[in-house]
Amino acid sequence: MKFNPFLTWGCSTNRKRHVNAPSHVRRNIMSSHSKELRQKCNVRSMPIRKDDGVQVVRGHCKGQQIGKVVQVYRYVIYTERVQLEKANGTTVHVGIHLSKVVLIRLKLDKDRKKILERKAKSRQVGKEKGKYKEELIEKMQE
Repeated sequence: MKFNPFLTWGCSTNRKRHVNAPSHVRRNIMSSHSKELRQKCNVRSMPIRKDDGVQVVRGHCKGQQIGKVVQVYRYVIYTERVQLEKANGTTVHVGIHLSKVVLIRLKLDKDRKKILERKAKSRQVGKEKGKYKEELIEKMQE
């Protein structure tokens, strides 16, 4: 039984919430996972933004080299490597959904560095949680 009034199973309602999501929710949806990020920065995923390096892992353009993100717009990213030539000869960037992409390189600025530090700190606290230190054990025995 459903107890939360804000939870819904309706397709149209969920679609509407996805499309009209506020920026703080959209930010989490626009995140991409990466094993390399986990090794380098101790972070499982980060929101993708312009100038990040990504690799396409699904679709007709998969397996190509690492491409730089040119634009992020409406849950779709455009990379510099994935392009199509139109009938009139102009080249157009092809939109790729975020779930078909793996984040390889981050464009680091001061805000992103703060996010990485905060996430690393919370992971460290999570690892130590539930463990008893020697000082606490001694105090408990007294």
